[in-house]
Amino acid sequence: MLHLLKWLYPGMKMKRWLLLFASGVLMVSLGIALIFNYKYLDKIEEEIFRLVYLSLGSYDYMFTTLIGFCVVIIGSGCMMLATRQIIRSIIVVLMPESSDRLVDLIYEKRKLGRGPAVTVIGGGHGLSVLLRGIKASTSNVSAVVTVADDGGSSGRLREELGIIPPGDLRNCLVALADTEPLMEKLFQYRFEGKTALAGHSFGNLFIAAMNEVTGDMETALQESSKVLAVKGRVLPASKEYVRLDAIMEDGTIVEGESQIPEAHKKIKRVRLFPKKVPAVPSALEAIETADAIILGPGSLYTSIMPNLLVEGVAAALKKSKAIKIYICNVMTQPGETDNYTAAMHAKAILDHAGRGVIDYVLVNSAPIDEEMCESLNAKPVIIDEDKINALGMGLVKADLVSTTDAGRHDPYKLCAAVMKMIYELQPNN
Repeated sequence: MLHLLKWLYPGMKMKRWLLLFASGVLMVSLGIALIFNYKYLDKIEEEIFRLVYLSLGSYDYMFTTLIGFCVVIIGSGCMMLATRQIIRSIIVVLMPESSDRLVDLIYEKRKLGRGPAVTVIGGGHGLSVLLRGIKASTSNVSAVVTVADDGGSSGRLREELGIIPPGDLRNCLVALADTEPLMEKLFQYRFEGKTALAGHSFGNLFIAAMNEVTGDMETALQESSKVLAVKGRVLPASKEYVRLDAIMEDGTIVEGESQIPEAHKKIKRVRLFPKKVPAVPSALEAIETADAIILGPGSLYTSIMPNLLVEGVAAALKKSKAIKIYICNVMTQPGETDNYTAAMHAKAILDHAGRGVIDYVLVNSAPIDEEMCESLNAKPVIIDEDKINALGMGLVKADLVSTTDAGRHDPYKLCAAVMKMIYELQPNN
C-alpha cells in the first residue's frame, strides 16, 4: 500500500490524471444510473434495508451511508489496481529490468529534472569525480571537456584517426551514466597484451567508431550517452585538432599536454596551437544558460586552462550572470603546481582568462595525513584567504577529501558543498 502511495508524491504529475480518471468513472456511473432509471437504485437500497432490518430488527440510514463508503473504497481500489496493472503491463515490455522500480525512477527523474542547470568545465580525473557526485542532485548537467590530451590511448587515436582525444570525454560519460556496473566496466576496460589494441580503452574505441559512423564527435557523444543512460550531456570544448604548449619561467617552450608535467619546470603560461580555436556552439550555450558554472577540480594547466583558451569560452564566462565557482585541488601536482597556494591557482586562471571568471573559490579544510603526502610527492594546498579576497573572490571552506582515494576529492562531499553554495550564494537568491 505504501508503494502505491508513492504515486501521489509531489512533482510526479500523476494526481491530476488519477483525479481525471476518477471523475470519468463517476460520470460514467451517473450516466448508467440515468439510463437505467432511479427505480433500480431504489430497489438496491430497499434490499439493503430489508437485510439490515431482518438481521438487527431495526434500521438506521447511517447503514446506507456506510455501505456507500465501502462501495466507494472498493471501487477506488479496483480503479487503482487496474491502472497499476495496465501501466505495469506496458512497462514490463518496454523496461523489463526496471519495472519494479518504475515509481522510484519516475520520481527521481522528475526531482533531478527540477535541479539547477550546472555547467562544469575541465577534464581529467577531477572532472569525472565531481560529475559522479553531482548527478545525484540534478540531471541538468553539462560537462565542457578539454580536447588537448595527447597521451595514452587518446593520443594514439588522435594521431591515427585525426579525431579529438576521447579519453576525458569517455570518463565524463561513465561518471554521468545511470547504467549497469557491467556496462561501466566495459567502457573502462583496457586491452592487454602485445597486439595493436594493447593499452586502448574499449570506451575510447567505441566513441571513435561512433564518430566515424555519425561523422561528428558531438553527435557521437549524444548517441553514446543514450547507450549509457547519461544524466546530462558531455560536450567537447572544441572539435578542432589542437596542441597545448607551455611557456616556462626560464623561457623554454614545452609542446604537448603530456610533456608539460614531465619538464619539471615552473610554468609561466600555457597556449593553444593553433591560437584561435572555435568553441562548440552548444558548449557556449551551456555556459550562457547555466545557473552555476564550475571550474575544476583537475590539473590546473593541462585540464582547466585549455578550455579557457578556446575562443569565446572566457568571454561567455565573464558575461554569464551565474555563480562561478573554482574548485581548488586538495594537493599540489608534481611538475605542474609545486608549492602553489589556493590564491596562486586562482590567479593563474585570471592571468589566462581575465577577471570575472571566478566568484568563489572552494577549498578543502580537512587535514591531510603527512605520510600520504610523502607517498604522493605532493603537499596540501595552503589556503591564503586574504590573497584570495584581494583577487576579488569569496572563499568557502569544507571537508572535501576522500577517505578511500588518497589526496583526492570525495564526489559526494564535493557535490554537497557545491549544491549548498549554489542554493545559498546564487546571485538571484
